[in-house]
Amino acid sequence: MTSTDKPDRHKGDSRGLFGGLRRVALDTRPLAIPIYRRVLVGQGASFIGTMVTGVTIPVQIYALSHSSFYVGLAGLAGFVPIVVFGLYGGAIADAVDRRLLYLWSSLVTWAVTIALLAQTLLDVRSVPLILALVAVQGAGFATASSTRGAIIPRIVPRELVPAANTLNFTVGNVGQVLGPLVAGVLVDLPHGFAFSYGADALLFTVSLYSTFRLPPIRPVAASTRRGVLAVFDGLRFISGNPVLLMSFGVDIAAMVLAMPRALFPEAAADRFHGGVGLLYASIAIGSVVGGLCSGWIGRVRRQGIALTVAVAGWASAITLAGFAHTLWLAVLLLAVAGSADLVSSVYRQTILQTYAPDEMRGRMQGVFTVVVAGGPRLGDLRAGAMAATTTLGIAWSGSAALCIVLVVVGGLAVGPFRRYDTRAAVPAEDGSTQDGTERTEAAGAEGAA
Repeated sequence: MTSTDKPDRHKGDSRGLFGGLRRVALDTRPLAIPIYRRVLVGQGASFIGTMVTGVTIPVQIYALSHSSFYVGLAGLAGFVPIVVFGLYGGAIADAVDRRLLYLWSSLVTWAVTIALLAQTLLDVRSVPLILALVAVQGAGFATASSTRGAIIPRIVPRELVPAANTLNFTVGNVGQVLGPLVAGVLVDLPHGFAFSYGADALLFTVSLYSTFRLPPIRPVAASTRRGVLAVFDGLRFISGNPVLLMSFGVDIAAMVLAMPRALFPEAAADRFHGGVGLLYASIAIGSVVGGLCSGWIGRVRRQGIALTVAVAGWASAITLAGFAHTLWLAVLLLAVAGSADLVSSVYRQTILQTYAPDEMRGRMQGVFTVVVAGGPRLGDLRAGAMAATTTLGIAWSGSAALCIVLVVVGGLAVGPFRRYDTRAAVPAEDGSTQDGTERTEAAGAEGAA
């Protein structure tokens, strides 16, 4: 054997190493689809701007009122429209062209940002006006979110839906890290509130452009019922499908029983003597890291079991973080929890998008929006009440440990959810639309774009 005939071990090792990295690294195949790529870029830009405004509004309200009560009212003002329009907007998305609904609801959100900028420049100094604008913003946000979630399965092939969702959540978590940092710099400047709202308005134009470039996306089989009746049809559909019911149930348990963020100020003050910013950022940072190492997510077939494991992992890391008495250990464990939350979010969204038939997807995404927005707020209420009546440790770790038990028992006890295989499953009640009509339509739309 000559020297040229000898196998190159280093080259083989290199290929094996890079192959392993590709299997673990973030799956970017959906970026090859121009429509999806534009939507993702627009979503990323708008999410950073949304987070900038999300920080600026409470700061401006406190600067005007010097009252934490009014700051709290901002959360309530946004939450109620999210519940109403998340459900109702999802029903509308199942009956009309989703591109137009997404565009108009996005324009509402953008107009509210312009109004927030205007009231700042005109020095109106009215807290009730800001609260009213927050309510309108919540309505636009909920409708747009419900519609966008129903659009994704129509512009990417079924097998790439998990990867597309992972990219969406990763970009969102990057926005959760960058947005508050940008807002922190801008609000400290002279006329900082105006700069913050202006930055949001500018960033949101990228999302408007990407939405405008979408092709028409009409429901494959539009809902024959409208309004409140259509909403009830969606809720009835969920209650009759254990897979969907459990996907929502484990999410509610994770957020209500194991979300500790309302305890961060007390923990930073009494236990760690500082570091509240790190505590708030740690979950989002962990989610970003989890997204960058998420190439394996789309290859998991038993997504019911995977979702159960991911939520149990989230709650386990939260439980351990509650016992930590050093800041670095708490931050590390919260980052691990954030990584698990990214995985569970992808599986929840993927199950909703691939299990439900197209004519139900808007309503499923509406319920998803309500759960995602409402769960953490209920978790804040639960954590604060428990900490006030018991101890920080019980409110943090005790409730999270209960979440582990409930999720594992429920995930194993519900047979259809435990056995759910995403590649073998077809949309409930209609198995013909997902793989045939929709994929052809998406391919045609991509060519037209």
